[in-house]
Amino acid sequence: MGKPSYEETKKYIREGRAVLGMELGSTTIKAVLLGPDHMPAASGSHSWENQLEEGIWTYSLEAIWGGIQDAYGKLRKDVQEKYGEEIRSLGAMGISAMMHGYMVFDREGKLLVPFRTWRNTITGEASRRLTEAFQYPVPQRWSIAHLYQAILNGEPHVKNIDYMITLEGYVHWKLTGRKVLGIGDVAGMFPVDEETRDFDREKIRIFDQLVEGENLPWKLEEILPKALVAGEDAGLLTEEGAALLDVSGNLESGIPMCPPEGDAGTGMTATNSVRVRTGNVSAGTSVFAMVVLEQGLKKVHPEIDLVTTPAGLPVAMVHCNNCTSDLNAWVGLFREFAESAGMHMSDNELFGLLYRKALEGDKDCGGIFACNYLSGEHITGFDEGRPLVARRPDSHFNLANFMRANLFTSLATLKTGLDILLKEEQVKLDCLFGHGGLFKTEDVGLKVMTAAAGVPVSVLETAGEGGAWGIALLASYLLEKEEGESLEDYLDQKIFAGKKGSKGEPDPEDVKGFAAFMDRFARGLAIERAAVSSLTEEN
Repeated sequence: MGKPSYEETKKYIREGRAVLGMELGSTTIKAVLLGPDHMPAASGSHSWENQLEEGIWTYSLEAIWGGIQDAYGKLRKDVQEKYGEEIRSLGAMGISAMMHGYMVFDREGKLLVPFRTWRNTITGEASRRLTEAFQYPVPQRWSIAHLYQAILNGEPHVKNIDYMITLEGYVHWKLTGRKVLGIGDVAGMFPVDEETRDFDREKIRIFDQLVEGENLPWKLEEILPKALVAGEDAGLLTEEGAALLDVSGNLESGIPMCPPEGDAGTGMTATNSVRVRTGNVSAGTSVFAMVVLEQGLKKVHPEIDLVTTPAGLPVAMVHCNNCTSDLNAWVGLFREFAESAGMHMSDNELFGLLYRKALEGDKDCGGIFACNYLSGEHITGFDEGRPLVARRPDSHFNLANFMRANLFTSLATLKTGLDILLKEEQVKLDCLFGHGGLFKTEDVGLKVMTAAAGVPVSVLETAGEGGAWGIALLASYLLEKEEGESLEDYLDQKIFAGKKGSKGEPDPEDVKGFAAFMDRFARGLAIERAAVSSLTEEN
C-alpha cells in the first residue's frame, strides 16, 4: 500500500477505523495512531521518571494515570491540529509497558505495596532459589522472584494478595475489566510451557510446594492473569476505561483490545523479528538481543533469559545493563574540546565523525582495553561498574583505535551471551534486526554489530518507530488477521513488504578482530574488578 492521501487518513479517523497503540516506557509514555497504511498518522508523549522510595524504584498510580491521560490528550490534540477531527472510536487498540515487575492487589482492587519495577535488584535470594528449584533461569526482575522474596522477607501484605500482574496488564485490567496478559510478558512473570503457551503448570506445583509451610490463603494459579497469544480476544474498552483514558469524554466504549504485551514483545513486532531463526538487537543506553528459537536450549544458562514472541514461540534473551552511556560520555568530552577550540558541531556531525574514525582503526583495536561498566552486569558477575580504558606501552594508541575499542566494548558483554547461544548451544540465526542509538550512524553500527554477532544485521527504515507502534501492529493483527494467518505471515506480507532498509554482512577480518578484542576484554575484567574494589566512594 502506498502512502495514503490526507483526505483518506482524515476519513479513516472520522470513521473510527484508526488503531491506537500506547507504551509506558521507562522515561516516556507514548501514544501513536495508525492510519490506513499502518504507519503513525499522529502521536503524543509524556515524559516521566521512576522514583526511589525507601530503597524501591517505583512509579505511583497517580503518575501512571496522569501520564497516560497526558499522552492520549496530546495525541488527541495532534489529530485535531493535523486533520480537524475528534477521536470518537477506534478500530482496535493495545497497551504495552516495561516487562516484569510486581504489582499486587487485594480483593477490593487496592494496590498493596508500591509498584516494584524491573529495575529493582532486591530479589537475589529468591532468584537463586527459584532457578535451582525450577531448573530454569528466573531473573531478579521477574514477578515470581519479587513474590517469593516478599514471602522470604515475611512481608505482611502477601497474605492479602488477590491478583498479581505487570504494569501493562494492570492498565489493561482497568480499561477492560479483564485480568489477562500477553504470552510475551507472561514469560516475564513466570516460566511458560512452550507446548500449551501458558504458565508452566508443573512449575506452579513446585512453587506451591515451596511455600506450603507459609499457610497462605491462596494458590499461585489463583492470583495470576490469564495468558493470551497475539490475535486472541482480550476484551473491549469499557465506559469506565474510556473515561480513564480520555478525560475529555469523547472516546466511546466497545473498542476491541489486543492482549497487553511487554516492551520486548512489541520490540520484536516493530522490527519484524518474530519468526524462527530471526532476532533483534536494541543498542542504546542498555543493550539486549532476542533470538527466536527452533527448539529449547539444552542447558540452563543464568546469563540467558527465556521468554516468548507475542505468538508464543520460544525466545532466548541476552540483556546487558551497559551499552553506549560511557561511549556517549567520551563523545561529550570531545565535544567539550571542540567547543573550547571554537568549533561547533551537531550531534550527527560529531558522532558521525568519531564513529567513522573507528573504521580506520586496527581490526583488534590496536591492543587497547576498554570496559564500559557504569553499573553492574549480571552476565559477567559485577554488582557495580567503573568505566575504564587501559593499554600496554606498546599498544597502538590513536583516535581511531580508541573509538573502535569503545564501540567494541559497548557490545562485548552482549557477545558473551550471544556466544553461549550461537557457539555453545548451536542456535541457528539467519539475521538480526538492529534498532537504537548505536545504529543512528548506520554504516558504523552495522559494521560493529556484524563483527560482534558474526551474522548478517539489518536496519529497517521503520527501526525508530518503537514499541508503541509495535503494540499498535498487534492490535491491527487482532483486527485484520485472516483465518489461520500467523503473526509472522501478517507482518511479512501486510506490514513490512516493500519496506526499505540497510543490511550488513560480517567481514571475516572484522569478526576475527572482535574475537581478539574479546580475549583481551575477558582478561581485562580482572582490572575492572580491582577498580570496583579500589575506587570506592570518597569521604
